[in-house]
This record gives sequence, C-alpha cells and structure tokens, in this order.
Amino acid sequence: MKNIIIFYAVIGIAALSSLVVWYGCRIEPGNGKIAVLIRKTGTPLEAGEIIATKKGQKGIQLEVLGEGRYFRNPYIWDWEIRSVTDVPAGKFAVLVRKFGKNAANGSIIADTPDSRGVVREVLGTGRHRINPYAYEVKLFDDIKIMPGNVGVVTNLTGKDIFSGVKNDFKNNDGFLVSKDRKGVISEVLKEGTHRINPFIHSVTIVNTQSQRHEFSGEDAITFLTVDGFTVSLEGTVEFNIDEKLAPRLTQVVGNMQDILKKVILPSVHGFARIEGSKKQATEFIIGESRRLFQEELDKYLRSNCRKWGIIINSVLIRDIIVPQEIAGIIRNRELAVQEARKYSQEIERARSEAELAKQKMLAEQNLKKVAANTEKLTAKIAAEQHQVEATVAAETELKVAEVGYNTAKAQAQARLNEAEAERKVIAERNRAEAEVLARQVEAFGSGRAFVQAKLYEKIMPGIGSITWNGAGKSAFGLIENAPEKGGK
Repeated sequence: MKNIIIFYAVIGIAALSSLVVWYGCRIEPGNGKIAVLIRKTGTPLEAGEIIATKKGQKGIQLEVLGEGRYFRNPYIWDWEIRSVTDVPAGKFAVLVRKFGKNAANGSIIADTPDSRGVVREVLGTGRHRINPYAYEVKLFDDIKIMPGNVGVVTNLTGKDIFSGVKNDFKNNDGFLVSKDRKGVISEVLKEGTHRINPFIHSVTIVNTQSQRHEFSGEDAITFLTVDGFTVSLEGTVEFNIDEKLAPRLTQVVGNMQDILKKVILPSVHGFARIEGSKKQATEFIIGESRRLFQEELDKYLRSNCRKWGIIINSVLIRDIIVPQEIAGIIRNRELAVQEARKYSQEIERARSEAELAKQKMLAEQNLKKVAANTEKLTAKIAAEQHQVEATVAAETELKVAEVGYNTAKAQAQARLNEAEAERKVIAERNRAEAEVLARQVEAFGSGRAFVQAKLYEKIMPGIGSITWNGAGKSAFGLIENAPEKGGK
C-alpha cells in the first residue's frame, strides 16, 4: 500500500513538473514574433550599458529567439515576446545601435561592431529579427531615380577641416570632394532604385531632361538702344543639365530655379543690354538684323552656360517689341518694300515666262532644224549609198565587160589562129596547085598551049552535045560517027 502511494506520488510529481516546465519554462514565439531574453542572474553590466554582450552577463541579451519552441529556467531567465521588424516593399531600414562605446570624434556612425550609433549597412525589404532594446529601427523610402534624372550624392560624414584636414582645392576648385570626405562627390547615381543611408549620404535628384523657359510678359528682357528707345524681347530658351557636371552645378549654383535665376536669365539680360545698346531701334524690326541678333545670343549663351554644365539646346526670339512711334513708320516702309518686292517678283515672273516662251520657241526651232538636218543627212546618206551601189554595179559591169572582152579577145584570137591555119592550108594548097600547074605548063611547052588545051577541054564537051544528034549524025552533017565520050 505504501509502495502504491509512493508510485502515485512520483507520477503526480512528474506530471506536476511537466506542467511547470510546459507552462513555466516554455518559450514559443509564433509566426512573425521573436523572444527577447532577460537574464536575472550573472555578472552585472558596466555603467551605462543596457545590453549584455558577453556570456553570463545579467540583463537584456543581445541575441533573440526566432519562431520555434524553447525552454528556459524561469528562475534564471525572463523573456518578452515582440514582433519581428517588417520592412515593407519600397522601403528600407536603418539601424541605430543603442549599446557599445561612443564613436570617436563625436561621430554618429557606428564604424565598429562594439560602438553605438548609426549602422552603415541598411536592411532591405522583408522580416528581420531585430532586438528592440539593442537597436532603433528607422524606415525610409527607396530612392527611385527615373530615366532622365541623376542623383547627386553628398557625404555627410568623413574628413573635413574640423578634423584637421584641409579641403583639396585642386579638385574642381574645391567644390567636389573624394569619397572619404564630407561634401559633394563627383560620381552620380544613375536611374534605378537605390538604398542610401540618409545619415551617411544625402541624395539630391537632378533632372537632366530638356527644360523650357519662356521670358515674356513681366519676365521679358528690356534694354535701351543706342538711339534711346526701349526695346523688349520675348522668347524661349531650351536647356538641360550635363549629368557629368551636375554635382558641381548643384553645389555651386543650386536647384533648377537657381540655375535659371543665377545663370541663364542673367546671361540673356547681360547680352541683350550690352549688344542691344549698340544697335538702333530700327535694326530690331528688320528681319535680317533680328536673325543675326538671335544667332549671336544663341552662340553667347551656349558658350557662357557650357562651362557651368548647362547645355543650351535652342534660343528662340519670338517677338521684339519696339516703341509704337517708330514701329508704324518702319512697318509702312516694310510694307512698301514688300509691295515693291512683290511687283519685282511679278516682273521677274513675267520675264521668266517670256524667257521660257523664248526658250520653248528656240527648242521648237532647234527641233525643226534637227529634223531638217536629219532629213538632209538621211538624203545625203541615201545618195551616197546609191552612188556606192551604182559604183559597185558599174565596177561589177566593168569587170563583167572585161571578162567578156577578154573572152571575145580570146575567141577572136582563136578565130584568127584558125583563119591563119586555114590560110596556111589554102596557101599550101595553092602552092601545090601552082607547082602542078607549072608542071602542066612545062608539059605543054608554054602557057599559051596549056591555056588552049584547058579551054578546049572545057568547051569541047559542050560543042559536041550541040552538034551531035541522036542518030549519030552531026547536026551539020559533018560528022557521022562521032566517037564515044572518052574515045579518041
């Protein structure tokens, strides 16, 4: 029985101990919570300290417990449940350390982990387990630099004349400094989102896009001409800031309004009063003089403002207001000049039309002349072609005639040769006959006898036929029996 009582007593003590541990020693930070531990026992903190940074020190501990379940002895530890540091989108956090040694030279920046002051590094968007007793959290908006803008950075901490270091006047006349010194630095921030610790750096956003300013009405530029008349100028100037020289310009001059009032407008006023006082009022009414004055003003502004880092894009003088007592006279004179110019233009146009008609007639004449020359040249070419053809035909006929002549000559020569041959044959025959005849004559004794014999030979047959009848009797009865032909 006693053992049973002891058993239940042990169980009861164990259960009671579990309940005490569970409810008295359990630390369970929920979602988005942290637990800050406070030690009740241990080494006391040094004078002026509020955070226990060493193990075993009494007081608020630097490290915190994140989400989860932990158990601590409630006789040694105490704790507080706090919310985590939530940095929303579009912002960043700067921590100010509340514990540690004071920074040297009265600085507010905590350059070492054991010094109090502003922490250089910033916290971005998200949840951070920050001990609220050790750090103060300050939220700032992200620095957004849009296109067409730059950020001019000014160092709020660093070396300066108060720390025994003189400014370097060799660097841009002493207006810009290096990154380890107080003052404006030469590097600028480009477009984008930047998280710059505002306790260390100051950022001024400078618009580098084209700006337009109109000087008219009360802002019109007035000056006296050389002949004592008051002339007013109204116009527009367009400019933008050179981003490379923006730090020096903002440091020396100021913001955009300061740039207008201290650099651009005084330059326009100064030029107009100096150069305008050299001209007569009438010169500002004539278009050419106005154009030259505008060109000179544009050139002067570009040169004078460029050294400050201001780029002049254009200068336009819309109107030059002169006193009415001379404006009417000049205007009437200009109208007369324009009217005369108009008539001159009409005369010139008529002259041009006459010249055009003349050129047209000359063109037509030239066209006809070219046509006649072409026809003449065509006839000449045709005649020459005909002459060539006739010459070729005559030469051809001549060659044919020569060939015919040569042929006829050859034929005639052949006939002559044939006739010569025949002549020779005849001559030879005649010679043979002559020789025969000569022999016959020689046979008859004389030529007379030979002739008579031939005569008798020719005529005797005829005489016989005349005198001889068919009965064998002579017609004259002289011969009765004539011998037969061929008889003796």
